[in-house]
Amino acid sequence: MPEWQKSSFSGGADGNECVELSYGESALLLRESDDPSRILPLTRDSLAALLRRMQADRP
Repeated sequence: MPEWQKSSFSGGADGNECVELSYGESALLLRESDDPSRILPLTRDSLAALLRRMQADRP
């Protein structure tokens, strides 16, 4: 079972408004805590691209 780490931008300590990241056997894993069964596997490059895109779209 992966050990999940919450984003520093997520809501309260045990809230359901969190983005979490973990290491899988062959990929990084991303999920939202309000639906933890839906896990998105990502490569390092694709996660970096996602983060760059999110930062560029920030108001």
